[in-house]
Amino acid sequence: MATIELTNLGHVYGNGHVGLDGIELDVRDGEFLALLGPSGSGKTTLLRTIAGFLRPSAGNLAIGGRSVAGDGVWLPPEKRELGMVFQDHAIWPHLNVAGNVGYPLKLEGVPRIQIARRVAAVLDQVGLSEYAKRKPAALSGGQRQRVALARAIVAKPQALLLDEALSALDEPLRARLRLELRALTREEGLTAVHVTHDRAEALGLADRVAVLNRGKIQQVGTPRELLENPVNAFVASFVSDATLFPGTVVDGHFHADHPGLRFRIGSDTHGNPAIRVIGERALAGARPRRAVAAVAPTGVRLEPAARKAPLDIQLARVTSALYGRHGYETSLDWAGTGLRVLVDGWVPKEGELVRPVVEMAHVFCGESGGGEGRAA
Repeated sequence: MATIELTNLGHVYGNGHVGLDGIELDVRDGEFLALLGPSGSGKTTLLRTIAGFLRPSAGNLAIGGRSVAGDGVWLPPEKRELGMVFQDHAIWPHLNVAGNVGYPLKLEGVPRIQIARRVAAVLDQVGLSEYAKRKPAALSGGQRQRVALARAIVAKPQALLLDEALSALDEPLRARLRLELRALTREEGLTAVHVTHDRAEALGLADRVAVLNRGKIQQVGTPRELLENPVNAFVASFVSDATLFPGTVVDGHFHADHPGLRFRIGSDTHGNPAIRVIGERALAGARPRRAVAAVAPTGVRLEPAARKAPLDIQLARVTSALYGRHGYETSLDWAGTGLRVLVDGWVPKEGELVRPVVEMAHVFCGESGGGEGRAA
């Protein structure tokens, strides 16, 4: 178990591209942290920097209280006492399961009898005891990933790093391995950092999630904090699938550039939206302020259109309604803006006109639709 501390960490690639920019992050001892973000956001660069595959251009990195990068210090990957699991398993085809798992201990010069005991214990943990003598070619994808996981923890690393470790697997195997991975890290008391592009996976697995964009951390928080209290429009859009409506805040009202959306900031018993405003003194004074309203799929109620009026800006046309675990994921064309709504109960049909009623939103003052925040 170990803490991982990153201070003003930066990385610039040889072509001048900024991979990481001023990363400030503390991973707690025994914590499961997910790194989440779109392609190119810097999450894999950050993981590879922690692992030692990339040398940071600036800042400091400490693992277990020991500096491993920065201020003239540089420890290569093999000296950092970390376990790592890759997307493509990266296990040796010529070795059997026991040979693959025990290989890190063999490199350390651990006596053969101790290797056998430790390998047997770890294979039992991951449910592969009966496969110890099999070659990787005789295993399923899920079994090979368990081999990779067992190999990563057999030497009792300070921390476990996972690079899209489950993304190559099919559901429901992937869902089952998520549960097993979470149980294993808790059982071992491991500090874990997990890179994933899957939002459901990050929110379901992690104690906290760090959301990245353009090499910067936008927000760090529990899954609930990210969903209920995003710090900027990017986090709301990426994590919650929120639709962003640029507009103006003036005299306590939000006026979207979209012709069909207007509401008073705040909530009351007359159906006005429940609004959380981000930005100091956002409502002070009568001076108009540019802002963005983020409307999540769960923050909208749909009503049947009382009349057939396709040009009515208050109405939207249903473009699709797909059944999911939590209801129908419905897409609308609302006066040229695509709006996603999660519907439970009444299900509108494709092509039908409906009236979107925004019941909940976050308003971010001073933003124009993207935004960058600070880690919390």
